[in-house]
Amino acid sequence: MILFILLLPSLVKQIALEYTNYTLKEQKKKVLDIVQKNGLHYYLEKDSAYGSYTMLKEEYISLAPAAPGLKIDTIKNSRRIVEKDTLNYRILSYTFKNSSRNYLLEIGKTTASINQYDQPLQRFALYVLMVLVLLTILIDLTFTRVLIRPLTKIISTRLVNRKFPFKEQGIKIKTSTTDFKYLDESLSLLTSQINDAFTKEKEFTANASHELMTPISILQHKMENLLADQQVSESVSLRIIEMMKSLDRLKKISSSLLLISRIENEQFVKRDQVRPLELFREIKEEIGHRLEAQNISLVLELSSALKLKNVNQDLLFQLFYNITNNAIKFNKTEGKILVSDAFLKHGEYQIRISDTGIGIEPGQLPFIFDRFRKSNLSEKTGYGLGLAIVKSIALYHNIKVEVQSVPNEGTTFFVSFPADQLD
Repeated sequence: MILFILLLPSLVKQIALEYTNYTLKEQKKKVLDIVQKNGLHYYLEKDSAYGSYTMLKEEYISLAPAAPGLKIDTIKNSRRIVEKDTLNYRILSYTFKNSSRNYLLEIGKTTASINQYDQPLQRFALYVLMVLVLLTILIDLTFTRVLIRPLTKIISTRLVNRKFPFKEQGIKIKTSTTDFKYLDESLSLLTSQINDAFTKEKEFTANASHELMTPISILQHKMENLLADQQVSESVSLRIIEMMKSLDRLKKISSSLLLISRIENEQFVKRDQVRPLELFREIKEEIGHRLEAQNISLVLELSSALKLKNVNQDLLFQLFYNITNNAIKFNKTEGKILVSDAFLKHGEYQIRISDTGIGIEPGQLPFIFDRFRKSNLSEKTGYGLGLAIVKSIALYHNIKVEVQSVPNEGTTFFVSFPADQLD
């Protein structure tokens, strides 16, 4: 388009020149027709030559005898003197014979009158070009939208706003484009494979965790019986106690994995109504001995009237218990935990649990909800499943959990409930 605009002046001049040539030829044809019909005396009358020009000298015509044998048929620019004025003309020169005599016909048009239409023609051509470009863009957009409509449907149904696991496979997109059809089938197959793999993983985790509980309980019972035996030496008793601690750790891990699996399989009913203030009071009462041991204060600044609906009370208790437990575990002696709430712009209800602990390094924040991922491992120990349980419960309840932390200053968990869960 830029190249066309740059070439537009020369193109317009060429068009005007060609049109002038065409006009001069048409005038020549008209003059010759008149001469053939009415005779040469129509122009010459009693004179030997004929000449005429317009009032502004923009055009002229002349007819005069020419040398015998002279042949001219040209159109070119030349200068002529008209009433002492030297003007530039575009002149058609043509020789013809009449009554055995040779005559020269000249028809001229000033170059100034030709160029006076250059600017209007350029503007007109530019406007036409702009209109054509806009029409082309609109047509292309319309055509492209129609062409990629199946792709838009594939993206909206297969990719956008899909939550894992993919429960709904959706209907096949109707399209005559082979590539789009292949893409739709590939995405459907991929989601099915992911669901199958996820289902098998959940089944394995649930079965393995469940099956481990029985032998662990049997081993614990046998070890308790061994400890009760008076013939067991003190050194052996200490080893048995260490073994029982390992079994207890394994039992807790299995219980946590089994709980996560049951949550992901949606085996819990969400029909309870819970007041957050009462829930945290229960947590504070249960975890009070740990608060006293580290001299940590737990302050509750929650609305007493607010109530959550369509939730599972036990799971919410577990969610907030795990977060509060971490706030104690990674807090400082004589630290503080503040639990407050607020309403967000879109009607969401948010509970914030802030502590004055050691914080979390920025590089660890994206992974703290992963299973068996332990943050601040050098400071404290754990199984790495507490926040994984929090994540599973949050997903099951459609709750959003976010974390902000500053090392050596503290950590804040933001738990946001959608507006439709408020009563």
